Formats: sequence, C-alpha cells, structure tokens
Amino acid sequence: MKTNYEIRYAAHPEDAKNYDTTRIRRDFLIEKVFVADEVNMVYSMYDRMIVGGANPVNETLKLEAIDPLKAPFFLTRREIGIFNAGGDGVVKAGGNTYELGYKEALYLGSGDREVFFESKDAKNPAKFYFNSTTAHRNYPDKKVTKADAVVAEMGSLAGSNHRNINKMLVNQVLPTCQLQMGMTELAEGSVWNTMPAHTHTRRMEAYFYFEVPEEHAVCHFMGKPDETRHIWMKGDQAALSPEWSIHSAAATHNYTFIWGMGGENLDYGDQDFYEITDLR
Repeated sequence: MKTNYEIRYAAHPEDAKNYDTTRIRRDFLIEKVFVADEVNMVYSMYDRMIVGGANPVNETLKLEAIDPLKAPFFLTRREIGIFNAGGDGVVKAGGNTYELGYKEALYLGSGDREVFFESKDAKNPAKFYFNSTTAHRNYPDKKVTKADAVVAEMGSLAGSNHRNINKMLVNQVLPTCQLQMGMTELAEGSVWNTMPAHTHTRRMEAYFYFEVPEEHAVCHFMGKPDETRHIWMKGDQAALSPEWSIHSAAATHNYTFIWGMGGENLDYGDQDFYEITDLR
C-alpha cells in the first residue's frame, strides 16, 4: 500500500480574488481522491480538516498517522467520518469490524487504535471518502445509514434543484466534537445545489462530488459573494471551501455530493445567506 499527503495553507480572501485558474485549482481542488491500493489525503489549514480517500483493491489499506499529526495513531487527537462511494467494503477499527455498503457512513471517535480499509470484491472495490477534524474528547463509534439520517427535501424540479439533504453524521443523529457530514442527492433533471448561496464564518466545508457520468462535469462555485470564482470538476473529486467562501455548484447532469464541516459550532442552520441576484 501507499499513503500520500499534501498540506494546503489557508488563503486570505483579498489574495484569493487575484488567483488565476491554475492557482485556484492548486489551492482548492482535490483531483486525486481515489487511486487503487492507495490512501490519499490533504491536510488543510482550514480548521485543520483532513480530506482524503482510501481505495483498497488488492490490498488492505491502513490509515496511517502522517507526519504532520506528530501522533502514534491517526485518531490519537482526531475524529473521522467515512462514507463508502463504491462497492461493499469493511472498516476495521481497534477490535471492531464495520461493513459499509454504498452510501453508508461510519463515525470513529478519537483514541489510540489502528484503522484498516478492505474491499469485499476487487472487481467492485470500495471507495472510502473521509473527513477528519481535531477532537477534544472521545465519542462512541457508530455506523449510520440513510435510514438513520435526518432528511430535508428541498428545492423543486422547476428550479432545477430538487434534492434530498441526508444529514447523517450530525449532532441530531450522534455526538461529535466538531465534525458534521451528510450527503445531498439531486433528483433527475436537477443540477443546482446550495442556492441561495451562503457562508458560515464559524465553519469551513469540503464538498466531494460523485455519481457524475464520465462525459459530464460539475462547475463548483466559490469565493466571496461579490467576488465569485468557479472550478470545473469531474466525478470523485473534492473541493475545499474556506469559511469566507460560498460553496455551490451546477452540473451538466444530476449528481450526489458529500459535504463535511469543521469549526466552531455544530449548528447546521448557522448560515449567512445571500440573494441569488446579489452574487457577482
């Protein structure tokens, strides 16, 4: 197996508005989330969230404590949320084994133990997408499915944004320190998410897009509301969203995305909204 990581530093919004396409993609886009038999991650200085993916095909993969953590185990001072965006798989944490099917999630609290990722079928391997934030105490591990989620049906087909927001690893479902994660599924014929746009200066966010057909693409919008920028993305890619930035998208096909937040509070509704007509 192989573990790869990189560090992404935070950007001032006054600097970011001067970035060209190459710089925006370098700083905010995570292009390679899944590579066969590798664990890939980005250590972001936005609330020190780690965004990554593990794609076990022919090997069992270990969640290693990368050097920036300066810890004996990855979870020594961290919590993690894991979603399976591929075939059936298994996550082993300490002495416990969790089977995760497609679109099922797992929360692991902090504590010294090893974590391993496995696929049940190498021909249809699991794709474990994860977000990890720092944790001040341990909360119990828990598997969460869509049946456990708090679901908010929003938008309309007429507005091209009919979607179900599945709040899965959130404080209405289980206790966490600061991590909040969920999955938004857009209905056929709908392409817009998170409109009207908003920011939440108390939290940063990461978006992971999947169920995007190979011949289609997602246009992710970011930046301050009066200085927006965009990133063209493919399926199985992620974007970092600073606390000062909007986070929204439109695509050439309906899709699903996993959102994850870390920061000062756990209030999902703590958002500062902006009128669509005021965006620039």
